[in-house]
Amino acid sequence: MLKLQAAIGVFLISGLLRLHAAPPVQGVDGVLPEERVRVGALLWDAHEFTVGQFREVVRASGLRTRAEQEGGGFIYSGGWQQKLGWTWQAPFGRLADDLEPAVHVTFDEAQAACRQVGARLPTDAEWTSAAYLEQRPHPPKGFTSGQLYRYPSGFSAGSSHCLQGCGTYTGAAPPGALDRGVGHVRIGTTPAGVNGLYDMGGNVWEWVDSGEGDRRVTRGASWWYGPERQLQSDRETKPRETRVAYIGFRCVREASASPSSPNAVIPQK
Repeated sequence: MLKLQAAIGVFLISGLLRLHAAPPVQGVDGVLPEERVRVGALLWDAHEFTVGQFREVVRASGLRTRAEQEGGGFIYSGGWQQKLGWTWQAPFGRLADDLEPAVHVTFDEAQAACRQVGARLPTDAEWTSAAYLEQRPHPPKGFTSGQLYRYPSGFSAGSSHCLQGCGTYTGAAPPGALDRGVGHVRIGTTPAGVNGLYDMGGNVWEWVDSGEGDRRVTRGASWWYGPERQLQSDRETKPRETRVAYIGFRCVREASASPSSPNAVIPQK
């Protein structure tokens, strides 16, 4: 099990458990993105699993992704095209910021990363409940407890990161790397949405532990699509070995897990 040390502060705010890890990361409008938030019986990663976090998993476990083994992951450009050298470390062909979401990982690699830190991928039902139904007893302005929202960001997708019809953000892809979109943004770029979770809509698809046979569900759409793909009714299944620039993940753990455990919080980079 991966042992990561961090200076941890735990606060119970209106029934919502918030855990902070040091050093902090500057987020949108000077607000620091939360490290973990409690939604129902689960502690959720407030943000998508990052390149920095994935690097710690690799150091501890020796994991080598299929994209690395086979020379690179894929993008869609008139058909699926392999991009040599495009991996979780260099999602668009150049080394990534540690705060970018880890992509070019298969379902099983994502699940292994979560388990390495004492967590797991959420199910589709868990993801849907957390993404659209506000469950904080006293949420901040703009959200209402018990409200079912159209988008993970609220009534509008305007603050999320997507192809068009969302916020205006500078993506991580270098000029000329893509023929559509600007790539994902690093965590904390967009404001928190329903239940204090970041980027549940847009940015990157997220693997969830649901599906049949060799196919697994992805949720939340990505920067490659518009807001219409962020609706609750929209889900896709993909071969579990899919390794592309558009799919990342986040982890959950049971809320009964002790927050004082050295594995309770993964420090920010």
